[in-house]
Amino acid sequence: MRLALPRWTGTLAVKAAVFITVMCCALAALLGVLVHVSVTNQTVGQTRDLALSRLTEATAAFEAGDPLTWGAGVDSPDLPAPLRELAAAGDRGTMVGETHGRPTMWAAGPVNGGRTLAVAVDYSQGKRTIDGLDRAIVWSSALAIGATLLVGAFAVTRVTRRLHATARVARRISAGDLDARVGDPLAKDPTRHRDEVAAVAAALDSMAASLQGKLLSEQRFTADVAHELRTPLTGLHAAAELLPPGRPTELVRDRVAALRTLTEDLLEISRLDTGRERLELDREPLGALAERVVRASGTDTEVRVVRDVAVETDRRRLERVLGNLVVNAHRHGRGPVVLTVDGAVVTVRDHGDGYPEYLLEHGPQRFRTEGVSKGHGLGLTIAVGQAEVLGARLVFGNAVGGGAVAVLTLR
Repeated sequence: MRLALPRWTGTLAVKAAVFITVMCCALAALLGVLVHVSVTNQTVGQTRDLALSRLTEATAAFEAGDPLTWGAGVDSPDLPAPLRELAAAGDRGTMVGETHGRPTMWAAGPVNGGRTLAVAVDYSQGKRTIDGLDRAIVWSSALAIGATLLVGAFAVTRVTRRLHATARVARRISAGDLDARVGDPLAKDPTRHRDEVAAVAAALDSMAASLQGKLLSEQRFTADVAHELRTPLTGLHAAAELLPPGRPTELVRDRVAALRTLTEDLLEISRLDTGRERLELDREPLGALAERVVRASGTDTEVRVVRDVAVETDRRRLERVLGNLVVNAHRHGRGPVVLTVDGAVVTVRDHGDGYPEYLLEHGPQRFRTEGVSKGHGLGLTIAVGQAEVLGARLVFGNAVGGGAVAVLTLR
């Protein structure tokens, strides 16, 4: 069983805070150990030297027959066993122990007669000094870690806030908002040093500006070409109507009509690209509108009205969306093609091979088709653009049993 962690546990701020905390704890522990060892060695060393000095004096007094001082005694019952064994072996040594509940530094050594002479020095003050030092190390380390963590969290939060802002702008650009800019203060001011975040923000703004310029150039080119083609095509259409009846004339008229349709589609796309289209709203019953679209398309599409509703929409644009979906289903799919109205949701399904993977992943792309091309990829592009103008949601998918499915959800 896997434990589900909160989403924020993987953020950069949390990771940085954990890293700073671990490093501060490790550094505080290392410094604390070094200070503890140094002070303990110094305190124990001083007390040991004092105990050995008194042991030497007591040994001299014992051998001279003088009375023992400095708390010295022979064969003391309180002497720790390891030190007693050391003295019995003929060596001198020291050891910290407890005598009657008090820390004591013992020094012991052999004397004449195979006996053990020991000196006890009170070690309470040294023990209190070390304990106080340990408490001071713990508290100062905790305060230092807390202060470092707060400062580090503040600094990291500022960086992550700028990174989140850059990521939000990147997502807006991916969604098609090429006017979005990060506008990082460090990236704007050339006199200030740029950090890595400012460099990323500046690169993203530059990329967005470049993409926007190229897209505008493409849109202007498309619109200019369509406008320039419109006038000669009108004359060509008029001339084709004057040709004598016959098969060649039918072919010419068919190609001229196709070229006119392509030109009108390009003009419509250029208008949609400008984002200045305005709606002409009216209430329309979806069932009747769908049947009208199917009749105008001249196809054998089946219309199923599960639940009819009247929606406030732009009739011309909605007919354009549904008409393009129906024509695309017949042109690129296989029958039967079914248009279903269920409330404010309209579904167009065919029973062909389904939409290609690139379209499902990236959406329709103009002038891109797969397999045997029967168009220019503009019909679905126009349908998506008009659906956006309507405020509707158009989703493309493939049915489980085969075939392409386009679902239009109106407001």
